[in-house]
Amino acid sequence: MNTELQKPNYLISLASSGMIVHVEVNVWSATKQDKDISEEVTALKRADKDAGRFVKHLLAGDPTHKELLNFRQTVYNWVKRKTYDWAGPSRYLPLASLQSFKSEFNQIEEQHKELLDKFVQRYPDIIANMAFKQGDMFDANEYPSVDEMRDRFRINLYITDVPTGDFRNAIANDIAEDLKQHYQKETNDKIQEIMRDASVRLVDFIKRIANSCREVEPDANGKVRRPKVYETTLQQAKEHCNLLKDFNLTNDQRLEEMRVDLLNTIENITAEDIRDSDATRAHVKSEVDKIMSKFGI
Repeated sequence: MNTELQKPNYLISLASSGMIVHVEVNVWSATKQDKDISEEVTALKRADKDAGRFVKHLLAGDPTHKELLNFRQTVYNWVKRKTYDWAGPSRYLPLASLQSFKSEFNQIEEQHKELLDKFVQRYPDIIANMAFKQGDMFDANEYPSVDEMRDRFRINLYITDVPTGDFRNAIANDIAEDLKQHYQKETNDKIQEIMRDASVRLVDFIKRIANSCREVEPDANGKVRRPKVYETTLQQAKEHCNLLKDFNLTNDQRLEEMRVDLLNTIENITAEDIRDSDATRAHVKSEVDKIMSKFGI
């Protein structure tokens, strides 16, 4: 006897609440292993030829190239902050954040283009410089052309739906039930993981704000060096609170109450308010302390 396998509600909820995004940043490391030099060095040291390798840094630490390499990590840090773990480089993005995510990505693309333009403009001079810096190690053939170079530094955004897997084929009862249970468990586990991450992020914001408002004792010279409070921290905390208003896949009441309490505390507060007003700082500290006590943070 055959049956039809239905998609579980868990997955429908996850699929309708977000998208899968993948930001790919390609770079050219500008390093190359030199076999001849490696063999020369190991022979000189009377070592086995496989005992070491010599890697040439073709751009010898050029600052414009370093900026491009460092920018890749900046982008990945941004993606990690805005999304949740899904599978490898693929990340889960709440639908409520899609518009702002794409807008911020457009800005990142512009920054990347500016860095690449600056590097490419200097590229011919960099190669000429390397001819002097690398001496007999220099080989012009190891350097891509300007056009090839642009192709080696790319940034792309891929957005896809959450895969739902249409199991509308007739399957034997026992196989269908087994697959359905596995499907439900796997999806439910992913939902729980995403919401745990969302909760951890909220708690982290509460702790960071509490720390920035704490009272400190004067130093030996009588000066009070207060902890730094950053506008980006407050802004990101507000964004996360607003996101969780529409993105609470498990209907976690504790998470919702925590979100509301924090947003009510900081919604109309700026970093400048906390820095410049003892009363505001004390008020925020008192309120976040209440939140931490209430939820056992």
